[in-house]
Amino acid sequence: MPVCLFLTGACGAEPPVDVHALLRGTKEIDGFCQLVAHLPIAKAVDPRIAPDQQAPSCILQWYFNDLATLEAALVADGAIDRALRGVALATDAHAFSQQTMAVQTFAPPQRTALHDGMERCSYMVGYEGPAEDFNAWLAHYLTHHPPLMLQLPALRELELYTHVESRSALPFSRAALMQRNKVVFDDPVALAGALASPVRDAMRRDFQALPPYSGATPHYPMRSIYGKFAAP
Repeated sequence: MPVCLFLTGACGAEPPVDVHALLRGTKEIDGFCQLVAHLPIAKAVDPRIAPDQQAPSCILQWYFNDLATLEAALVADGAIDRALRGVALATDAHAFSQQTMAVQTFAPPQRTALHDGMERCSYMVGYEGPAEDFNAWLAHYLTHHPPLMLQLPALRELELYTHVESRSALPFSRAALMQRNKVVFDDPVALAGALASPVRDAMRRDFQALPPYSGATPHYPMRSIYGKFAAP
């Protein structure tokens, strides 16, 4: 199963790395498929949720074919460590948090091709947890929520992420969200329109029907920049 390393930049005015240099320079890593860099959108996009003043300075998604190839890139002085140090604006161990997650990808009817340098608008959502019964929670979520999200108007991408344990020599603290999702649109206008649609009401009802869990559910609208893709 594909996996994704999330590196979440600490709250601040600037990301701890030169994101554009990272996107340009990160190319040849074994098993590495894609890098997507997300930068915060300060203005209000969601009609129901105000902008989070503690939003991360960036979110970096590193996609790999499988867990073994990701872990090989996460060794001390490994490919990801070297790539980050090459473009670092801050070297503090608190600059990022890290989390490895399994990836499930869905194909919306309006899906279109991606390419290097493309920009879109993503809504990144996390479920901190824990759930009282994670199996029951996940079964409900996977059964009911993706079919609703796929109905969002103008949706281009939909991915779900579930926590997995992994080895990493990166110095950053480990996040432990039990689940994340990402919906992607062409721009903030399209995202705002989808969030104001009746589909959002159905999603809200399903959210309220989830089995009991604790923790926050942060929502971050982000400008998404697509970097390296695996060769076809």
